[in-house]
Amino acid sequence: MCCFVFFFTGFKSMYFRELEVVGAGDWFTEEQMTEQMTEQPMDPKRRRVDALNVSRMDASLNYSARTDMGTQTPWKAPIMWEGMFDGEVYDKAHREANSSVALTVFAIGRYLEAYLKAFMISAEKHFMIGLPVTYYIFTDTPEKVPDFKLGPERSVKVLYTARHSRWQDISMMRMKTISRIIESEISYRFPYVYCMDVDSVFEGRFGSEALGESVALLHTYYYKYSKEAFSYDRNPKSKAYMETGDYYYHAAVFGGTWRNVKALVDSCYDGIIEDKKNNVEALWHDESHLNKYFWLHKPSKVLSPEYYWDAIVLKSRPEIKIARMIWAKKRYDVLRM
Repeated sequence: MCCFVFFFTGFKSMYFRELEVVGAGDWFTEEQMTEQMTEQPMDPKRRRVDALNVSRMDASLNYSARTDMGTQTPWKAPIMWEGMFDGEVYDKAHREANSSVALTVFAIGRYLEAYLKAFMISAEKHFMIGLPVTYYIFTDTPEKVPDFKLGPERSVKVLYTARHSRWQDISMMRMKTISRIIESEISYRFPYVYCMDVDSVFEGRFGSEALGESVALLHTYYYKYSKEAFSYDRNPKSKAYMETGDYYYHAAVFGGTWRNVKALVDSCYDGIIEDKKNNVEALWHDESHLNKYFWLHKPSKVLSPEYYWDAIVLKSRPEIKIARMIWAKKRYDVLRM
């Protein structure tokens, strides 16, 4: 079933809500930062949705199915590897609970032309199949978002967001944008939220086994390294500063219940803004702040690198039984036009 996508045609239509209030630029004024941090009042007449407790399904996990890789964190959260779970157990429980998922993705500038189509087509083949999903596409050029052929109970919502001159700011400032759409809409409609980078392609099942209270992803490049090699921010002046940690997580994919995702993005945003006030920028921008958050607030579920694999550089490894989503090839022919 196709959904209708309304287009931005030279003016801000009633169908688009401007979520970014700061203008493009490397740094922000005190007035702009204060405006960004101002929350909209909650509507007491609307009821927010709650998520299914997944502990019963997680109890069915076979932690001994993989002896080549760790399948559980020190705080007993599962690390999801192929062979550990029966997808139908999760799918059945989530269908019965009427679970639904919001997926946010940012397609800014030429990233829309280079990556969005492949992302959406592949998501419709592999992402949370059997569950209602709404894709929240944030872009500075809504009129360029094409129609997509969608399955039953799947829809697209396109929202305008301002473009910053530096990609680092686009990446960091998405945290506030995500927080605002959760506050204003997602929390009333979807118990679960996933946030993903658009330069990605789904290759296999990315299903309901990946749903949980708070979900982090092991970074492709660091999952086999010792803690000493993790690329944390080592600058004591930054709010993302870490001396040590548990794992190194990738900010390209994170999710959970709307409450937990909002808490994460709010914390990251607060850290980013505090750094900007002090003329500091974390080593890996929002990813550094995300790692700091997950160090202080342990995720309840961790996805293995199978869920976001660099098949271009690292190619295949014996422990990667399936690449569920892969890094898209860099489209320099489009990005550098």
